[in-house]
Amino acid sequence: MQSKGFSFEGQNIYIGIDVHLKTWAVAIMIETGVIERFSQESEASILYAHLQKRYPGGNYFSVYESGFCGFSTHYCLQSFGINNIVVNAADVPTSQKEKVHKTDPVDAVKLVKSLKSRLLHSIYIPERAVILDRDLVRTRTAIVKDVSRWKTRIKHLLYRHGVKYPERFANTNTHWSRRFVKWLEEEVELLPGSSREPLLQHIASYLVSCERLLDITRKIRTLSRNETYAQNMELLRSVPGIGFHTAISFLTEMGDIHRFSNEKFIGIVPTSHSSGEKENIGEMTFRGNKHVRQQLVECAWKAISKDLALGACYGRYCQRMDENNAIIRIARKLSNRILTVLKTKRKYVNERNH
Repeated sequence: MQSKGFSFEGQNIYIGIDVHLKTWAVAIMIETGVIERFSQESEASILYAHLQKRYPGGNYFSVYESGFCGFSTHYCLQSFGINNIVVNAADVPTSQKEKVHKTDPVDAVKLVKSLKSRLLHSIYIPERAVILDRDLVRTRTAIVKDVSRWKTRIKHLLYRHGVKYPERFANTNTHWSRRFVKWLEEEVELLPGSSREPLLQHIASYLVSCERLLDITRKIRTLSRNETYAQNMELLRSVPGIGFHTAISFLTEMGDIHRFSNEKFIGIVPTSHSSGEKENIGEMTFRGNKHVRQQLVECAWKAISKDLALGACYGRYCQRMDENNAIIRIARKLSNRILTVLKTKRKYVNERNH
């Protein structure tokens, strides 16, 4: 197709992009239909140059499915004046033929057709500053897991060598104190003929992870005191079961809380398959933020011992279902309290304190 001498001034140009690490499959569509399909390097600048050359003066609208690249591609496309949205892959209308013959070009055409037909709705795209804050908090979560792994590795090494804890460390609460680590480094005796090097390397890695954890925790506490989070942190921590790290994680994961109308934003809602007079309620939906959902369930276990109303509800639920299903319902109630305090800007009042 040659566009020399043609102008697309004021016309909408739709672009579907199947994003991969090294290449993009691109489909371009105007009001009359799909007119171009091609593959290119994964660079927004290359796509923009192509659009400027072939479709000068047009209004550019693009879409790609959320995935490994996060929102970096979105920000690049936006920087070139391309109106981009990011969609959940499960929300893209797909025919049986497209499922059977799934290729990158097919996916790109599917996206661009749905975009032109206005069948797609963008997922929430946070500001870059929020993403940076979220990455900081998630990094701490990863380091906490690293610390736990090194503890487990060290203990299993001791078990394999038949090492017994001395009386002063019989209580597990004394484990991982400075005295305990010093005992590991200086006094532990492994099987005869065994090198202590694996144990010392494990201990060194554990101590490095602890230092990293301390450092990033300090940075997160500094972050929580800035004007973006300070007030909401105070509000959230008034809710029973919500601690410091859960509060900052919730705020960085959720972003603008006012975009939610009810507590379903967490994803703690059951699936349903209903037809006619039959209504079948299934297990919890897979949609929602898994980081927040997991932490909220953990907070729910703490909340039932701190909040009289939630504790009473949990007791009633346990009379007709197992405790795991009961705590999920408590987590949903807890999410409703979170949403309320953040929207009303009023601290939660715990009946136990009155």
